[in-house]
Amino acid sequence: MGRFEEMQAFVRTAEARSFTAAAQRLGLSKSIVSQRVADLEARLGVRLINRTTRRLSLTEAGAGFLTGAERALGEAAEAEERATRHGTELRGALRIAAPLSFALMHLQPAIFEFMAAHPALEVHIDLDDRHLDLVAGGWDMALRIGRLPDSSLIARRLAPSLTICCATQDYLDRHGTPTRPEQLERHECVLYSGSHRPDSWPFLIDGEWVPVNVRGRLVTNNGDLILAAVLAGQGVAILPSFLVGCPIARGQLVRVLADWPTKDGAIHAVYPPTRNLAARVRLFTDFLAERIGKEPYWDQGLAPAATPSKKSMPD
Repeated sequence: MGRFEEMQAFVRTAEARSFTAAAQRLGLSKSIVSQRVADLEARLGVRLINRTTRRLSLTEAGAGFLTGAERALGEAAEAEERATRHGTELRGALRIAAPLSFALMHLQPAIFEFMAAHPALEVHIDLDDRHLDLVAGGWDMALRIGRLPDSSLIARRLAPSLTICCATQDYLDRHGTPTRPEQLERHECVLYSGSHRPDSWPFLIDGEWVPVNVRGRLVTNNGDLILAAVLAGQGVAILPSFLVGCPIARGQLVRVLADWPTKDGAIHAVYPPTRNLAARVRLFTDFLAERIGKEPYWDQGLAPAATPSKKSMPD
């Protein structure tokens, strides 16, 4: 077995800490991957991986060898791409993990356009609002929206992500327009169960972040369902502007409480820390950043906060 295949089996196993996961990423059987790592250790005359019934771990020699092996594989991948493309033609597979709502609304057309420009490129995309393990899953990159937790992932900021409090004009006509965040306690709200505290919305009040208790009969982990509920007049919601920017611009939704900021985040492209970025990953990230723009196109039509109506709730 060639040195390249042995090294590749070792690196993927070390990244995933699992022969099974490494085999899935390489499209091989577990026994073949295990044998290639064993052959590498025999050729080097040193144990690289400690094997237990519960989890694999690197030996001191294995940790040292991993750095050079990753660099060698990355350089080999870059050499292959340079040799097999002309100009900006890309080959191979681009593996992306992305949140469902953003992908269906904004990433989908971007991927179609990018694939049309690079007909030899494959795109494998997993849509999930959960933060998947990029290393174990073998993903080249992921899109993350909001505030990034501390992690070893490498992040590139693509654009801001505003959060907007909104409702339909019909709902506000029936229930009154809140003029201060505290008045949301008397409104029907649509809640996102994916947040740490679905029933507590932070607003900047008098220079301090204040959690405002809210209530609602509909609680879901899907932004599209929350948007549909708000459009149907079911209540007030806080949603990212990439979901509500266009409905607000079209007059379907009204922005409320704009004078009290909510906690914004950002859209990031994140990458595993131990993997050299392939040209297809870098070029797609550049393409996506340019397509979205420093001021995202979905933010450009945002209307100002609604003017309180005669039925506005008293302080």
